[in-house]
Amino acid sequence: MYHSQLRAFHAVATQGGFSKAANHLGLTQPALSDQVKKLEERFGVLLFHRHKRVVRLTQLGEQLLLITTRKFELEKQAVDLLSAHQKLEKGHLNIAADTPLHVIPLIGKFREVYGGISVSLSIGNAEEILGGLMNFSYDLGIVADMEQDDRFHSLTLCEDPLVAFVSKTHPWADRSGLMLKDLADGADLILREEGSRTRNHIESEFARLNLNMSVALEVQGREAAKEAVAANIGVGIVSKPEFGYDSRLVAIPLLDCQAKMTESLVCLKEKLELRSVKAFLTTNQLPTEAP
Repeated sequence: MYHSQLRAFHAVATQGGFSKAANHLGLTQPALSDQVKKLEERFGVLLFHRHKRVVRLTQLGEQLLLITTRKFELEKQAVDLLSAHQKLEKGHLNIAADTPLHVIPLIGKFREVYGGISVSLSIGNAEEILGGLMNFSYDLGIVADMEQDDRFHSLTLCEDPLVAFVSKTHPWADRSGLMLKDLADGADLILREEGSRTRNHIESEFARLNLNMSVALEVQGREAAKEAVAANIGVGIVSKPEFGYDSRLVAIPLLDCQAKMTESLVCLKEKLELRSVKAFLTTNQLPTEAP
């Protein structure tokens, strides 16, 4: 009886606002807002604090979100079970990754076999991705340096060294290698945002060697870091495969850096029961059972 109203509430709560929720559900914003309003008026409650463009859950809204999360997760499992009779000819998979580098080939193999299942790919840092997995926004995630957590099924995909990178006009552009002390003594660093595993690694390495760090700029995302380095604002650090190719930039090995970036495919253990998730793992020859 209240399915559409609860769905509207859940979308606003998980998407972070009415506009994003309307796009997510394929509704107009007035139609979606009306559904939430009807739910609040029917029971005489307030589920969201609304201030200009900012929407925040009330305490009651937070409690309801826990229930609707379970409701729609069970609904998805029911749909997935029924889809088994269609041999996964229809469906949708939500994936999040810290970089498209490792996940795109996996999606490609999956789509070759299950072309009827659409895939959404979101990019974020590890903290955001794990949060999205926990609130059921994502089915699968690829994150760096996944720590042991009994709630998750985690599979290591690769382990890569960190490299520094500079613009081609930088004095270090022709160097064959750098020591971390070089970065402490003569470099302004471009650092990723708080929560970035790359940032955590380099801060730990500087602390290990008791080196001071000079930060020129903090940026959100890898591409922003590359643009800042290309503009000669400072020196960036990234895992070797993630550097890729950019004609404006040069990657330089960090000779004494012990840290390595481990990329893992992660999902909640209960998500292993979803046929779409199991099919994704099987297609890519990855284990489908939690240890």
